[in-house]
Amino acid sequence: MSVFAYFGPSGTFTEIALDKMLASGVQLPRAAGDVQKIAANSPAATIEMVRGSVADFGCVPIDSSVEGAVPATADALVPPDPGTAGRVQVFAEVILDVAFTIAARRPMPATEVRTVAAYPVAAAQVRESVEKLYPNAQFVTASSNAAAAADVADGRADAAVTTSLAAGLSGLVTLADGVADADDAYTRFLLIGRPAPPPAATGADRTSVILDLSNVPGSLMAAMNEFASRGIDLTRIESRPRRDVPGSYRFFLDAVGHIDDDAVGEALRALYRRCERVVYLGSWPADRGTGAPPPDPSDSVDWFAAVRRGEVR
Repeated sequence: MSVFAYFGPSGTFTEIALDKMLASGVQLPRAAGDVQKIAANSPAATIEMVRGSVADFGCVPIDSSVEGAVPATADALVPPDPGTAGRVQVFAEVILDVAFTIAARRPMPATEVRTVAAYPVAAAQVRESVEKLYPNAQFVTASSNAAAAADVADGRADAAVTTSLAAGLSGLVTLADGVADADDAYTRFLLIGRPAPPPAATGADRTSVILDLSNVPGSLMAAMNEFASRGIDLTRIESRPRRDVPGSYRFFLDAVGHIDDDAVGEALRALYRRCERVVYLGSWPADRGTGAPPPDPSDSVDWFAAVRRGEVR
């Protein structure tokens, strides 16, 4: 049996994302037999369950098209040990188009909705819509999308910004469905496990690293140049404060390509020589198009081999 943790409770978008990945038949190292799902109360707790071998894999949100990165997930992906102990690795991702359900204990006029429970990330994605639908309402903070539904069921709020799954599990009725300020809003979720060989390259892959850089002028530009000079497209660059070095930052980078692509492998080796620490988060199939693939170096390899053989080209 394989144990999968996820940012819960049951009914969150994260559980929906996990179910979608499992239904797709994603290939995972060491996965075997039946599936057991365990809800965790935060992205950090989910990752810690994997790190501590309580779960084989964990599903967490990493970023959204509206709010950007999920800081709690980014911080938790950093290994607690300066070396490699405690490292986790990404093996798959899924992108969900996100729209929310507004649910309550009973049908009620919009003017009677005074409090709306919402997870902060969700509130940011529906604030304008909720203000139009329920002009007398104020947001109250919930610990997750599913917890918002539970808060309403327990009488702590009039309505919830939640998922249809969580609304059903809490016995709520739907007041509005498909609610979102942006029509194309989406959230990306990662499936992580303990380190193992990455999934095979597909030609449409993503590679992610965390960089700790020396606190000297130009260190970030030099690191970026290891990708730019090799024609590697970066799709995400995020910074987070380093708690171990106050006043300094670490950087989270997503690149188009796979560690087995020559250009990506060269860039990673160069970063290892240049940076204080490189944490390899994995290479895995991208759920949607990510950008231009790394260049094919075969022509230059052939040319160089011919030069070494003394052939004129």
